[in-house]
Amino acid sequence: MAGKPLDGLLVVSLEQAVAAPTCSVRLADAGARVIKIERPEGDFARGYDRVARGESAYFVWLNRGKESIALDLKRPEDLALARRMIARADVFIQNLAPGAAARLGLDPQALRAGHPRLITCTISGYGEAGPYAEMKAYDLLVQAESGLASITGRPEGPGRVGVSVCDIAAGMYAHAAVLEALLARERSGEGRAIAVSLFDALADWMTVPLLHHDYGGAAPERVGLNHPSISPYGAYAAAEGREVVISIQNQREWRRLCAEVLGKPDLAEDPRFQDNPARVENRPALDREIDAVFGRLPFEDLVARLRAAGIAYGAINGVAELSRHPQLRRIGIETPSGPLDVVAPPARVAGAAPGFGAVPALDRQGAALREEFAE
Repeated sequence: MAGKPLDGLLVVSLEQAVAAPTCSVRLADAGARVIKIERPEGDFARGYDRVARGESAYFVWLNRGKESIALDLKRPEDLALARRMIARADVFIQNLAPGAAARLGLDPQALRAGHPRLITCTISGYGEAGPYAEMKAYDLLVQAESGLASITGRPEGPGRVGVSVCDIAAGMYAHAAVLEALLARERSGEGRAIAVSLFDALADWMTVPLLHHDYGGAAPERVGLNHPSISPYGAYAAAEGREVVISIQNQREWRRLCAEVLGKPDLAEDPRFQDNPARVENRPALDREIDAVFGRLPFEDLVARLRAAGIAYGAINGVAELSRHPQLRRIGIETPSGPLDVVAPPARVAGAAPGFGAVPALDRQGAALREEFAE
């Protein structure tokens, strides 16, 4: 059986928290050998919580399949060891605090001058230039700074997206850029210096609200579990109070909703609701029409009607419902505290045998790596 696509590649990642580990764990899943350099006390994400049988939920999610070595880069011998590992690497990733890598002599320009095939990937909060370049940046700070919080939540006030979207977005953009650089190197023989910031990643995700502001005159308002520019696309309660989200994307679906779910075919031609802009403008009146029908139907009957009519819908589940969801796929991984079942990676490759490495204890491979990369 063929190996994994990145077998034989060496990645050295001077990483912490979420963004860089998001990138490097995908490379490890694809077969790359990933050496994770940690500070002597360990990646601080190890201490975020102890919910996963004594391990941090974030850490077990993002660090399977890696080798761990603890280095104090203020010590010349440890810094020299890191340099020797990087000299043999295909990819070097780092997300240290602003300016820290440069002070250690590990900035991309210096490294690539001596190793032109090396691909470097720097992940930062706001980028390497500009007035915010030296600012520390964590996920919630960037959610606020990028405007995401201003369009998230209910009308009463801004809200936080409940997962680390800024870190995850930056890590996934970095992963894509590293793969592009590896392909380019096959043609040119030259590596690349990649830079990704949390702010740039979220600014890209904010393109549609930004275009509404810049060219439409106003950014979308916070509308809770409703879509700001499509209607009906939001949450409605069944008779027992349980809510379902429905989504109407075109006129065909709108007519089916009226005729087959609401039992009001004439509503489809009502001038207040005749197209999506009209429905958005008259959303309160439309919601009253929908609520009047949905509120009389038990949840299971309502869902049966929606399914029969081919209307897109989803239950508003909690995490407990996700844990029991029939579509949820899991994989088993080993950790220092024992085996865990975690969510399977989203991409499924036909014919590829799944296989995922263990989550390392701090400095688990330290002695072996010091011997392997000795002077």
